[in-house]
Amino acid sequence: MTNAHKIGFIGGGNMAEALIKGLLSGVLPADHIMASEPSELRREHLIESFGIKLADNNMALMQECDIVVLSIKPQIVVEVLEEVAGTYSNDKLIISILAGVTTASIEKFFQGAPRVVRVMPNTPALVGEAASAMCRGHYASQEDLMLVKELFESVGKVQLIDERQMDAATGLSGSGPAYIYTVIEALADGGVREGLRRDIAHALAVQTVVGAALMVRETGEHPAILRDQVCSPGGTAIAGISTLEKHGLRTTLMEAVSASAARSRELGDN
Repeated sequence: MTNAHKIGFIGGGNMAEALIKGLLSGVLPADHIMASEPSELRREHLIESFGIKLADNNMALMQECDIVVLSIKPQIVVEVLEEVAGTYSNDKLIISILAGVTTASIEKFFQGAPRVVRVMPNTPALVGEAASAMCRGHYASQEDLMLVKELFESVGKVQLIDERQMDAATGLSGSGPAYIYTVIEALADGGVREGLRRDIAHALAVQTVVGAALMVRETGEHPAILRDQVCSPGGTAIAGISTLEKHGLRTTLMEAVSASAARSRELGDN
């Protein structure tokens, strides 16, 4: 990405904020970033925190920016696209981070050959550790895809996939942080039940999850191999694993991914 680009965010929520923060860390200057946001409180926050420009409305943003990120709720996408369709031209690149909304359903609102790239990031983008999956629409080029990949690499890791796999990615990484937060909370609660002070149990649970994830990423080993290295014969860890298997943790997490993916498909059908 070069300073020739001007990027605008329709919607200034947490994910837009994470991307803005990533772009400002050496990718683009603040005067090349714009947002359109109806909440006065969020508008003030974005200006005070990042010094970016705020557009008067979505149409003004579409006119001024050559890259436009749709960072709104999927439920209002039709309303927003109908509003900005008249100001779109094919020299603009549309990036959608909307769960369940296909590139084809966005393309139909615009004339000509609208360039659309679809991305499913997740909230760890706020700390530069997002897991993002992306694909391109019918008219977007490979160059467009690489440009968007560079953008999202400013806030984490990126995987390129086929669009038919986007609902699965939504169920896994898009919603996945919520599953892990629940695991952290449960681990901490277990520590408290066994007599640890709440703050100590919380700190140990957080660092345990961070450390385990880094072990998988840095060693490249399969999680099952790393788990076996912790589970010594007749030891404490294998006793805990036995309980997890007995109560179906593995199946429950798999079903959570499937339920989230199904909801993503439902959002796309609305």
